Parts: sequence; structure tokens; C-alpha cells
Amino acid sequence: MHLIAKLETLSANEPSLFRAQLMREDIGRLQRLETLASSTPDLESYRRAGKRLNWTTLDARTAELGPVLEELLDAVRAVVLGLPEASETRAEQAWFALARLRMERLVGCLATPLPKELD
Repeated sequence: MHLIAKLETLSANEPSLFRAQLMREDIGRLQRLETLASSTPDLESYRRAGKRLNWTTLDARTAELGPVLEELLDAVRAVVLGLPEASETRAEQAWFALARLRMERLVGCLATPLPKELD
């Protein structure tokens, strides 16, 4: 999949160790997702398994990713299986949308003020 190759290149050239590590983790998730897509013929089983790849820490907030994650799952499956709606561009756009949403959630968590007891 082109997306994995693109992320490998991006992570190798990323100056931020944090962002590079996140990309490497996503590369692993996408590789597992490719394997799932090719080995899980049932769409619903694939989606359930694809949502449990630790898109958020221990998948504690993965449900918040909803339709954005589902679009990535469907796009990757289409590319792997060569379905008529397959598009590498669609898969890339879905991953970038997911990456943005996850970062918004992470930054939102970090930006929450500390409780008064901890100030």
C-alpha cells in the first residue's frame, strides 16, 4: 500500500521524535489492518477487529474516532481487496483525517486545566 511507504519515508525524515514514533506505530497498525483485510472476508468482523488496533491508548477513546476511523478501515479494505471503490488517495486522505482527529483529541486532553487541587 502506498500509504505505508509514504509514512515510512515521512517518519524517517521527521525531525520530531514524538511525531516519528507516532508514525511508526501507525505503520504497524496499517500493516495489521492490511493483514486483517486480506484474511477476514466478513466486513463486520473486519471492522470490529480493525477498531481494536489501539488507535488510541488501550483503545480507551477509539469510539470517539467513529466515522473517520470507519472511512480508513473501508478505504484500506478496498485497496487490499482491489474493490471497485479502491483508491490509494482515498486511503491516504482517510489516514490524514484520522491523524488530525487523534491529535485534536490528544491536545484537547492536554489543554484541559488542572483541577484546583493540583494547581
